[in-house]
Amino acid sequence: MEFYRQSVEDVLKAVDSTEKGLTNEEVNHRIEKNGYNEIKDKEKVPTWKLFVETFKDAMVIVLLVAAGIQLILGEIVESVIIFLVLLLNSVISVVQTKKAESSLDALRDMSAPEAKVIRNGENQTIPARELVPGDIVLLEAGDYVPADGRIIESGSLKVNEGMLTGESEAVEKSTATISDEAALGDRINMLFSSSLVVYGRGSFVVTGTAENTEIGKIADLIATAEEKQTPLQRKLDIFSKKLGIVILLLCILIFAIQVTRIWLGDDTVNMTGAILDALMFSVAVAVAAIPEALSSIVTIVLSVGTNKMAKQNAIIRKLPAVETLGSASVICTDKTGTLTQNKMTVTDHFLPGEENEKLPANPSEWSKAETMLVNIAVLCNDSYINNEGKEVGDPTEVALINFASKNNKDYNGIRNSFKREAELPFDSDRKLMSTVHTIDGERMMLTKGGPDVMFNRAGYVYWNGKEESMSDELLQLFEQANEDFSNQALRVLAYGYKRLPVGKTQIDEKDENDLVLVGLTAMIDPPREAVYGSIEEAKKAGIRTVMITGDHKTTAQAIGKDIGLMDEDDIALTGQELDALSDEELDKKLEQISVYARVSPENKIRIVRAWQKKDNVAAMTGDGVNDAPALKQADIGVAMGSGTDVAKDSAAMILTDDNFVSIVNAVGVGRTVYDNIKKAISYLFAGNLGAIIAILYAVIFNLPNPFTAIQLLFINLVNDSLPAIALGMESKEPDVMKRKPRKVDEGLFAGGTMKAIVTRGLLIGIAVIISMYIGFSYSTEMGIAMAFTTLILSRTLQTFAARSNRQTAFGAGFFKNKFVIGAVIVGFILYGITILPFARNIFSIPAEFGFMEWLIATGLALAAVILMEVVKVIQVKVMDKE
Repeated sequence: MEFYRQSVEDVLKAVDSTEKGLTNEEVNHRIEKNGYNEIKDKEKVPTWKLFVETFKDAMVIVLLVAAGIQLILGEIVESVIIFLVLLLNSVISVVQTKKAESSLDALRDMSAPEAKVIRNGENQTIPARELVPGDIVLLEAGDYVPADGRIIESGSLKVNEGMLTGESEAVEKSTATISDEAALGDRINMLFSSSLVVYGRGSFVVTGTAENTEIGKIADLIATAEEKQTPLQRKLDIFSKKLGIVILLLCILIFAIQVTRIWLGDDTVNMTGAILDALMFSVAVAVAAIPEALSSIVTIVLSVGTNKMAKQNAIIRKLPAVETLGSASVICTDKTGTLTQNKMTVTDHFLPGEENEKLPANPSEWSKAETMLVNIAVLCNDSYINNEGKEVGDPTEVALINFASKNNKDYNGIRNSFKREAELPFDSDRKLMSTVHTIDGERMMLTKGGPDVMFNRAGYVYWNGKEESMSDELLQLFEQANEDFSNQALRVLAYGYKRLPVGKTQIDEKDENDLVLVGLTAMIDPPREAVYGSIEEAKKAGIRTVMITGDHKTTAQAIGKDIGLMDEDDIALTGQELDALSDEELDKKLEQISVYARVSPENKIRIVRAWQKKDNVAAMTGDGVNDAPALKQADIGVAMGSGTDVAKDSAAMILTDDNFVSIVNAVGVGRTVYDNIKKAISYLFAGNLGAIIAILYAVIFNLPNPFTAIQLLFINLVNDSLPAIALGMESKEPDVMKRKPRKVDEGLFAGGTMKAIVTRGLLIGIAVIISMYIGFSYSTEMGIAMAFTTLILSRTLQTFAARSNRQTAFGAGFFKNKFVIGAVIVGFILYGITILPFARNIFSIPAEFGFMEWLIATGLALAAVILMEVVKVIQVKVMDKE
């Protein structure tokens, strides 16, 4: 029900209550009917089930089968290594999933532990969980609101609803009925669970508890919001299934061909032993073809990206978010604190008859009007800066003392010179504040307040150092200045004073008339300086920035236009205007809408889903409880470091500086991470392809197997880890933030990756086959040793070629990535172990294999890598011409 549109009497009747509260009997009945005022636990998936789910991947299943067969055949070390790698990946996955379940727990922690109520006609303090609809709750400054309700009484009640609306400024509450439909932030006669009373006192009748509160609805949205797989996860899942099937079929084919040849071959051969050797070789081919360390390598590369982002104020909670952010095509960002400084700042002022646009740098050169304006702003003001340098007080009043300080006037000096002698505190009904001081020997009442109220209370105007009677012309000057400021979405305050009779020590509301109007100040929460450049950089990177804020439409539009977020044809919508659009209408207008104002949590999720429906990867920022569902729904949720725990727990990334600039910087890191993952993938699969080409060639032409099973497993050990990880340390490509975002349906091997894999795989395969033939001219054993040497060294040296699909190893800076140099050196050292006397028999390297044979095999490996770079240069030149 829309209780804010009903009178207090009608609301009390609707919830069957009175201002004297409920009886204990009625409360017990309603608890039985509605349950307790607490958010219920969502049923969680058992840890063991999450663990089992991680083993359903197609490649994982193939590896488990291969490891099992190896274990049966006595290859214990190799099988144990595979099991350990798979186990490590599973543990990491389960830990990340369990961390993500903490959002609802944080929501429950925000609930008020106790509530002051009227029951049986008496004031009582009860656990907040025992509240029911119809309870009358009493509030004062410092209390958390324990449930949703309609205000019955308000004594200058101010409530901070930032956790729901995203706006830090406290809302003045009222008992008045609202006739028109209003957004959540404009329902000033309602209170919402988990908001904080910052000023005044009041009472309300409970209209909603638990899941029926606004925060309860958010909890439900969090529970039902879809967990999104990252683009990379989706592509790897699809590819894994296809690769697993292909490799199984390939191994079965190789095994079948070899068994057939054994069956039809020499009867003197030990058939059982030969078949077991064929099976072992087929399993080794499977292990060689599947990059079992791929998941670990992806995790490590993502971790490297995480560390880089942390240095740029972006803390990653979920590793895949690094890659997702790099593919973001839309950033839905909050305004307050993210695009702006989250600090009200005086940006302009108006004094009738004064020409200075800014106050002179030297206060001694100020006019009397300028001095009076600053004095009133500082003296009629309760804010201050404490000993730790922390600003204390209403953000608007803090802006006024900062206004004085920035213009080289010490606000404490002003206050020490003119002590406060009496006051009338701010009141939401009067919209004024007045204080009394002795200035130049005269007792004066200084007043600040809303322009319209001050204009009506003014009888005079301070003009050129004199007090002139208010005239239509002078009033029009003030009204025009106020309108000009308002059109710029600036918040305006008016200032005035009044001389008091001798002997008058106290003031009341009647004194706030016949004021001398001095001037106006205009303030706003200004954009961060670096945001202008970041918005432009995001545009160049093909990323659309959309502002979603709880602030008013005019303010949001003004900021949006100022920072370049809104183009000429772009439009702004309020949450209510968005609700009025059908899904089809929103779909048509979506790309024109740059600003959404006064939005609800449901609005935010709808906006994110609308962009996702158009195959965009959406990032969403937020800091309040109201942002949590959308943070979870988005492809990547970005929480503010200063935000609520609920928002942080629902997000994949946290900005420690609450700065939009850090998001754009993180996008650059994310794109580099994705590039590096693709470099590692292309490196792994090119090497594997080279080995498969050589094996298939030998099988098809009935040649001896070019590798032994132990050689293939050793090659995997040497080549499938360190070089791939080293590629994950590459610096960003020069054009990384000039490319358009990747399309959601773009394949894992798009962008020249598949071409690079095939080219490099063919060259490695050809080099191995040539080396094998040279060796076979001496003996079968020499051919196997030559093929093994060429494969392991060409795969190792291929690391240089894999550093970029556009730049050569020298173009990218040969010594720039020291990890690649180190990985190649380690690869050569590990290979060197295989040709030592004690290891030759294990790796099937005959005694005749000497320096000349090593030189030929190494030369072929080096020639293959040089050709890779030559082909790369030719391909880039052709692409650039196109």
